[in-house]
Amino acid sequence: MAQKGKWQFWIDRGGTFTDVVARSPDGAITARKLLSENPRAYRDAAIQGIRDCLGLAPGEAIPADAVDAVKMGTTVATNALLERKGEPTLLLVTGGFGDALRIGTQARRDIFAREIVKPEMLYARVAEVEERVRADGTIETPLDEAAAQAALESAFAAGIRSVAVLFMHAYAFPEHEARAAELASALGLGVCR
Repeated sequence: MAQKGKWQFWIDRGGTFTDVVARSPDGAITARKLLSENPRAYRDAAIQGIRDCLGLAPGEAIPADAVDAVKMGTTVATNALLERKGEPTLLLVTGGFGDALRIGTQARRDIFAREIVKPEMLYARVAEVEERVRADGTIETPLDEAAAQAALESAFAAGIRSVAVLFMHAYAFPEHEARAAELASALGLGVCR
């Protein structure tokens, strides 16, 4: 529920443009479109859009008590996925599941097609690490930290600087993923888990 007398902002940060839609305290809706990157004019397009809507002078602080909500989304990541752009990434997974994303659900438009053309994988390399957690969070196999370290070092030596850690049932026991993320961060890899 909006607080009366305060601004609300909805922002979409795109690769080229950032769109800012604002509701003023009196309920009026305004919109701004800014270049997402314009270092000569501003450091951050979303903040500049808010500043413009509030009519602030350059360098003037945004009054926090004047803002009820800022909701922000981005199409930058979506576009990177669709265009297959971005940092080469290592996919670090539970042993035995290295091909799970490639296999997928087997759902396809023509179930009897002789040649199945699948999209290119989003990761550059996959590495399996022995560890197993049951759905209830019970540890069946502890994380093989030495194997995880070796896989991460190998990827780093190959020029990969990003890793996605996906271990089975991490929702029930996230500590294995957290430890693998620590090992990756110590090497200088960017981590997503």
